[in-house]
Amino acid sequence: MFARRKFGKTDYRQRLALLKSRKARLVIRVGIRNANCQIIEYNGSSDKTTVEVSSAHLKKYGWMGHGANASACYLVGLLIGFKARQKGINEAVLDIGLKTSIKNSNIYAIAFGAKDSGLKIPVGDVLPPKERIEGKHIASYAAKLKKEDKKKYERNFSQYIKNNLDPEKLPDYFNEAKNKIMNDFKDLAKIEVQHEEEGEKWVEVK
Repeated sequence: MFARRKFGKTDYRQRLALLKSRKARLVIRVGIRNANCQIIEYNGSSDKTTVEVSSAHLKKYGWMGHGANASACYLVGLLIGFKARQKGINEAVLDIGLKTSIKNSNIYAIAFGAKDSGLKIPVGDVLPPKERIEGKHIASYAAKLKKEDKKKYERNFSQYIKNNLDPEKLPDYFNEAKNKIMNDFKDLAKIEVQHEEEGEKWVEVK
């Protein structure tokens, strides 16, 4: 325990505050190429990982894009939220570890997806805009770069090209994967989700 404190791996004040909530923790870790999250419950003596989802699980739903962009993070959050609810977990607190809380970050893209699954998570006004979640900003940038600098376009989007994906169609890929997840959990999926932070309704798949 002291080693983890010494080397800055665990913030024990934060951990104690989360444990005092007596709620499951949605533990989020976003790397350069992969997003991973877990639902962890504390049984009084130790942590128990109840559900775990990473970007790799999205391949089942046809997602071949980047594993740690906002779109992938949202889908990871949506998937873990549904899996948690299947196990009777309907509420969780966010645990981002030692990461700095930055509004609209991909950490909160995961929280966005989890909330859309129906999992109750108090996060406040930090969720990314819907356009970013859908990857529209990436699609626009790809279209612009393709016209202005073909070599840079091919370099920046080499992984997409390798996987025979068109980065300009990222919103379509996102919605296809999202619809497959929603269909997989249609007994839990909400038809309509109200986002009070943005004052809008995002209509889901029936």
